[in-house]
Amino acid sequence: MFSSPKLVVMVLAWAVCALGWAQSSSFPGIGRPATDKEVAKWDIDVRPDFKGLPAGAGSVAKGQEVWEAKCAQCHGFFGESNEVFSPLIGGTTAQDIKTGRVANLARADYPGRTTMMKVPTVSTLWDYINRAMPWNAPKTLSTEEVYAVTAFMLNLANVVPDSFVLSDKNIAEVQQRMPNRNGVSTRHAMWPGPELGGQSKPDALNTLCMKDCAAEPKLASLLPDYARNAHGNLQEQNRLIGPQRGADTTRPEGRQMASAPAVATPAPPAEAAKPDAAGNKLALALLAKHSCTACHGMDRKLVGPGIVEIARKHPGKTDYLLGKIRQGGAGVWGPIPMPAQNLPEADAKVLAEWISRGAGR
Repeated sequence: MFSSPKLVVMVLAWAVCALGWAQSSSFPGIGRPATDKEVAKWDIDVRPDFKGLPAGAGSVAKGQEVWEAKCAQCHGFFGESNEVFSPLIGGTTAQDIKTGRVANLARADYPGRTTMMKVPTVSTLWDYINRAMPWNAPKTLSTEEVYAVTAFMLNLANVVPDSFVLSDKNIAEVQQRMPNRNGVSTRHAMWPGPELGGQSKPDALNTLCMKDCAAEPKLASLLPDYARNAHGNLQEQNRLIGPQRGADTTRPEGRQMASAPAVATPAPPAEAAKPDAAGNKLALALLAKHSCTACHGMDRKLVGPGIVEIARKHPGKTDYLLGKIRQGGAGVWGPIPMPAQNLPEADAKVLAEWISRGAGR
């Protein structure tokens, strides 16, 4: 069939290599290789050496605009935060910027630890803002906005001046002014290891028990009473399909169904109940979908007022509520502003109508 034995060997070798490559690089009938564009959308991490940092720039002034519109409602106008979130700015001094070690971290009597006191690398700030902020719409900030917000935070901490423009060209210079840049410890056997000064000896020296071993412990968890319903009823925040329902945190531990009356009250006619029940179910699903419950509890205040409280104050005001959802605002329920929400118009209308009818469940 072949005129040359060498040709036969070459063909067989090629076939074996091709078969091995196919078996090791894919799963028959399952998925497909990711495209370069798909990989690029997920490959967004920025390392301490700034590998992965995209080209761009953002000014402190621009950062203040973005901050007041999208960040201040949770983190305060000056990074001091509110009653829900930990403060970001504070506790650092001009001397810390010179030494690279935050002195207040060594004080047992200092009242708290801010983000700027602890974080050693500016890349950490940039990366986290880029991938996780704002809380209700992660990954929606542009590259310029991420640079700008990072610059504004650094300005609040007196690391950069008011006129500063942070960019991929000068971010390494800014790193040399981070207040806690020399405070990170590598003298351990965890991350990053011996290549950056860490020890090679493992931090855990336990051995497997083979005789007279202790009984397997039983693990359990619970929410303390004061925190049980801190973020609204967990049962109402889970998706409507699947087995995971969450605890009814409006009731004490262990009394999920026991407290229900033995005889149910008569239900209203099915024809009248169906529209409201369906509307309530849809509205509750939209609350979870658009992360509204991250800032609003159903029956109690979190960052913003409770949904039921809003419904009591503005019954029948669908247009007013729709405008607040779409445009945001501040001053009605306190100093913490609510940013404009970018959810679809149809979803916003459903939520506004539901709240105006009393936010039923």
